[in-house]
Amino acid sequence: MQNVVIEEPYKFIPPIYSKIWPELLRYYIPHWIKKTYGIHSVETRDGEKLKASLAAGNSVILAPNHCRLSDPLTFVQLSRIAKCDLHAMASWHLFMESRLSRFMLRRVGAFSVYREGVDRQAINTAVDILVDGKRPLVIFAEGAISRHNDELMPLMDGTAFIARTAAKRREKIPGAGGVVIHPVAIRYFYQGDLEAAVNPVLEEIEGHFSWFPQNDKPLVQRIRQIGQALLSLKEIEYFGAARTGDFYERVDNLIEDVLTKLEARWNIKERAEGVVARVKNLRVAIIPPLLAKETNETDRQEYRKQLAACYYVQQMSHYPRNYVRLSQRNIREHILETVERFEEDFTDEIRVHRPLHAVVQVGDPIPVASRRDREAAVDPVMEELRVQLGGMLKKLSDESPRM
Repeated sequence: MQNVVIEEPYKFIPPIYSKIWPELLRYYIPHWIKKTYGIHSVETRDGEKLKASLAAGNSVILAPNHCRLSDPLTFVQLSRIAKCDLHAMASWHLFMESRLSRFMLRRVGAFSVYREGVDRQAINTAVDILVDGKRPLVIFAEGAISRHNDELMPLMDGTAFIARTAAKRREKIPGAGGVVIHPVAIRYFYQGDLEAAVNPVLEEIEGHFSWFPQNDKPLVQRIRQIGQALLSLKEIEYFGAARTGDFYERVDNLIEDVLTKLEARWNIKERAEGVVARVKNLRVAIIPPLLAKETNETDRQEYRKQLAACYYVQQMSHYPRNYVRLSQRNIREHILETVERFEEDFTDEIRVHRPLHAVVQVGDPIPVASRRDREAAVDPVMEELRVQLGGMLKKLSDESPRM
C-alpha cells in the first residue's frame, strides 16, 4: 500500500514565493522527468489561451486531469509560453516523502492540502493566490491519481468553491478582472516496444501466483487472467472466499460491501457521491483516533487495516470498465496503464517504461461568477469543466495507434 496516510499531526506547508527558483527549475525539470518518469518530450498545445486570459487581467485556475505523478511537472513549457510562474495544491503526503520532495515542491510554488479533512489554511492560501492574480493556480479536480489517460473520475466540487470565493473578493477590487478556469488535458503516448515493456511485469506477477509464464497466450488474455486472480485474492482477504459472476459486478460489489461496512462502523450516515469522496469521509473519521495518544496498539492496528481497505477499494474503483478489450483493437497506453496498475497494486512499485511523450492541451476559459446558479441540477462550472476535459482527452486518445 502506498504511504498516502501519514501518522502524525498535520501541519500546513506553505509555498515559497520566489522568482529565481521557478526559473532555475524550469531548466532542471525536463532532465528530472526524463530520468525519473521516462518522459522524453513534452508538447504544449494552445498555451496562448492561458496567455490571453492573463493579459485580460483575469485570475486563472488550471484544472488538469490527473493520471500520473509527473503531471504537474509537465507544465514547465506552458509556464514559459504564458510567461508566468505557477502555484499548485499538492497532497500533504507528497511533501513528507523526502526532504528533496519538500524542497522541490515548495520552490515550484506548491503548497500542501490535507485530504483527510477540511484544510482551511490550504483553501485560504488558494483563494489569496487567486485574489492576488499574479500566478495561475493548478488544482487537480479529480482529487487523486487515476493512472489512466482517457477516462475521468468524478470531479470534486472544491475547485468551483475556491474559484467563486476568489471571484467574490475580486469583485470588490477596482479594476480587477474576473476568475476563469482553464481545463487542461494531459495525455501520455508510449513510444517504445509495448510487449517488451510489459512482458517482464506480467511474468513477475504470474510467478507470484506460482504460475508458469503464460507467454503462449495473447497479451490481453494474460492481462484478464491476472485481473481475475487479483480480484479473487481481495475477495478472499475481505470475505473469506472468491466470488463468482460478472467481473465488473464483483468489483462493484466488493467496493460497496467494504465501504458500507466501514461507514456503518464509523456512523457515517450521509453517503458522499463517488468512491474517492466516500473514502475521504472515512479517513476523516478513522485518522483522529489513530493519532490519539490514548489509543492502544491493538486498536491502532485495526484502524490501519481499515485505512488499507479504503486504499485498496479506491484503487479498484480507478480501473475503467472495458479499458482493455478482447474483441476490439486496443489503445497501446490502455494496456500499459493496466499493467502498471497491476504492478502498483500487487507489489507497491511501478517500474519506469520509456520513452513517453506528454501532450498538455489547454482548453477554453470558463468564467466563474461569484454565486452559483442554485436552480441548476448540477454545478454548471464543474459540468463545463468535465465536458471540456472529456472532449479533449477523447481527441487526444484518437491520435494513439491501436494494436
